[in-house]
Amino acid sequence: MKGLLAFALITLAQICVAQTPLRKTVNINTTDTPIKIDGLLDDPVWSNITPAKDFIQTFPYDSSLSTTQCEIYFTYDESTVYIGTKCNDVDSGKKFVILSKRRDFRGPGIESINVVFDTFQDQTNAFSFGINPLGVQKEGLVVNGGTLSDDFSLDWDNKWRGEAQQFDGYWTAELAIPFKTLRFPEGSAKWYFNAYRVDSKTNERATWNRVPRNFRPYSLSYTGELVWDKPLPKPGPNISLIPFVSAGLNKDFIEGTSTKFIKAIGGDAKIAITPSLNLDLTINPDFSQVEVDQQVTNVDRFEIFFPEKRQFFLENADLFAAFGTEDTRPFFSRRIGVAIDTATGSNVQNKIYGGFRLSGKLNKRLRVGLLNMQAAEDEAISLPSINYTVAAIQQQVFTRSNISALFVNKQSFNKTFPDKLFGDSVVYNRVVGLEYNLASITNKWTGKAFFHHSFQEQNPGKQSAHGASLFYSTQKWDISWSHAFIGENYNAEVGFVRRIGINSIVPEISYKIYPKGSIINNHGPNTKIEYFWNADGRTDQLIRLAYDVRFQNNANARISFNNRYTRLLDDFDPTRTPEDENPTKLLRGTSYSYQNYFVRYESDPRKLLSASIEHSGGEYYNGTRYEFSPTLTYRFQPFGSIGLIYSYNRIRLDDPYPSRDIHLISPKLDLTLTRKLFITNFMQFNTQNENVNINARLQWRFKPASDMFLVYTDNYFFSFDQPANNWMPRTRALVFKMTYWLNL
Repeated sequence: MKGLLAFALITLAQICVAQTPLRKTVNINTTDTPIKIDGLLDDPVWSNITPAKDFIQTFPYDSSLSTTQCEIYFTYDESTVYIGTKCNDVDSGKKFVILSKRRDFRGPGIESINVVFDTFQDQTNAFSFGINPLGVQKEGLVVNGGTLSDDFSLDWDNKWRGEAQQFDGYWTAELAIPFKTLRFPEGSAKWYFNAYRVDSKTNERATWNRVPRNFRPYSLSYTGELVWDKPLPKPGPNISLIPFVSAGLNKDFIEGTSTKFIKAIGGDAKIAITPSLNLDLTINPDFSQVEVDQQVTNVDRFEIFFPEKRQFFLENADLFAAFGTEDTRPFFSRRIGVAIDTATGSNVQNKIYGGFRLSGKLNKRLRVGLLNMQAAEDEAISLPSINYTVAAIQQQVFTRSNISALFVNKQSFNKTFPDKLFGDSVVYNRVVGLEYNLASITNKWTGKAFFHHSFQEQNPGKQSAHGASLFYSTQKWDISWSHAFIGENYNAEVGFVRRIGINSIVPEISYKIYPKGSIINNHGPNTKIEYFWNADGRTDQLIRLAYDVRFQNNANARISFNNRYTRLLDDFDPTRTPEDENPTKLLRGTSYSYQNYFVRYESDPRKLLSASIEHSGGEYYNGTRYEFSPTLTYRFQPFGSIGLIYSYNRIRLDDPYPSRDIHLISPKLDLTLTRKLFITNFMQFNTQNENVNINARLQWRFKPASDMFLVYTDNYFFSFDQPANNWMPRTRALVFKMTYWLNL
């Protein structure tokens, strides 16, 4: 509670002393003239509108007008917001940087114009829509104020229209966004709004309302205002049905079963209870079309975190998922409907019968969320049918901060399931949490204080987790402090908690120097300390000294020196040699001090051929480890790209402990024949898992937000130590799926 009080006092102090960012204003007036969405801006209505203009650089500098200007025009009718854009092109002889024709593109040098709507003016959550000169669209959600790169997600999908046209010296676009696609309070008189342009030719990024260059261009602290000519009415009934059908073949070679024909029918429904509160329903959901995770080599003692990609869990996902810290999350939606295939080590679906999610705003300052899902029994992996219930509430306080509470319940009503921590058979696991999230007016100060407590049938005590963090950010300084105390019996079964029974403090500080030269944009030192301990003393320690360089052409580099200490709390094999080979493990209680270096360089991503390389080496437990990880990408725009990710780890431990060479090779072909037809072929050759995974995915978007998918997946055994068994098939599947978005 002392931590909560301290954060409240800091917030009050910031309100008293912080200067509110200046907000530009643009008006939006209604029209009764039909607008043809063809990207031409030749409809008469556009000529009578005063646009948002005078864009200001946010990269490479942030104190002058942009070299290439944009104009943004707004109007609306009873059902749709219309946006017209005109972007200057100072060098029409050069091609725009366009990754491909695939929807939801992203990158520091990819040409686009983007608009951001903070419809509740809470400076915390927003909708983003973008388009490039070929008319390729993207839409996403901004959460947590848009402070970090991960606060902007393009996984959200919805219905809207957009087209673009190119001319000598400029390009134009038109966007039509239905009110039903957005969430906003009835009677709105204004929204917070910003627009940002990525100009690949001049290597500029610019925003309409000024954003300091140490923040993201979608930072919600620095938006302007979109002022409506009259309060917005309720948009009327808003119900969408999204049915699907799927069918396919599935073969498990390890089990030796015959080929199975699989088929399914189900769907989702979206029902707007109010313009700002939405009910999502799902029956027999199927996620077979979701792209596979990009595998990484795991040489750590802990589980790897993979982000959520399933559409049903994405809207308002931060309301449930933002609790805790990166390594101590009380709720992680991928625990629902996803299990581990022990044969391949990859994630597989666990059937879900259905569920619902109610989420959104009750008023401008109060958000609520309620999620309930029922997963099916899977005897093959000893998983009973389990119900998952998650409830969250978030009350905004002061200008941008909030107080949030969470409840998570995992329960089986007819069978028991094994408790992960104690190994006992139980029928429920529960977690409650309370947090205070700090965000100052200018985003200079951010942080949180949290307290979580788990409940299980054993009720052993020491089931709490609590901690706090504070971040200070200016153009030159980034300073942070975080600490956490995780009880030895804290058990968040539906969460992502890397380790329990541990305490930690993590201070970090970095300084940026902005030279006047034309090669380097900024550079400076960074230092970070991680210190972990339990009742028996120190367990882990990291002291890192680093130097970062960001070049004017978007390339960047880092070099660091790391001093580490580890005391093992469990037996551990750093090579992760398969258990059937009986590797000799480093013993629990043994400790190691070791040092290594790290270097990274990423080239200009605007080039047709771009590359990155990471290399580290030095001591590793009682031996050595050297890693070499190059990445190459060739873009044959606008039809796609070929990429190759390679990671090699050479681990040598003293006898009798195992040594190992680990390779991860991941070639990927991304082909976009049109803006509606996409082919992705992704192969992952992973010697750590002794598995080769092939995933080929064909997608045809035959109507807005309506798709047909054909997905082929294959897994093969591969091991340098057992060459006789190489390329033996493990599992194989071919799935067809069709979804259709129907607005009622």
